[in-house]
Amino acid sequence: MPPLDTAAPAAAPQLDLMPGQLAELRQLLARHVPEAEVWAYGSRVNGGAHEGSDLDLVLRNPQDLAQPVAGRAALVEALQDSALPILVEVHDWARLPASFHAGIARRHRLVQAGAAGACG
Repeated sequence: MPPLDTAAPAAAPQLDLMPGQLAELRQLLARHVPEAEVWAYGSRVNGGAHEGSDLDLVLRNPQDLAQPVAGRAALVEALQDSALPILVEVHDWARLPASFHAGIARRHRLVQAGAAGACG
């Protein structure tokens, strides 16, 4: 009988943001895109970030991934006006080329689960 694999499951990727920055980001997401599922990806998730790295976010409509998320433009404006000291790039899953989806899905961090209601 082979030995049991006792290795712990791989931990979820961490998000390279200060706690206060993450709290502010989540408040803005809840205000402008409350229904959206929001994933972070890129260098701030995969461990390659430095102080000046941007934060890559993708908004997903949990009701229909092919449909855009309402409120993206207002979110982008609010992020630009916020006290966050980093550039935040906001993309919509439905508008990204399908070739990007697998890479993002492979290594991302859930930032907001999204509401049960429709996204738009």
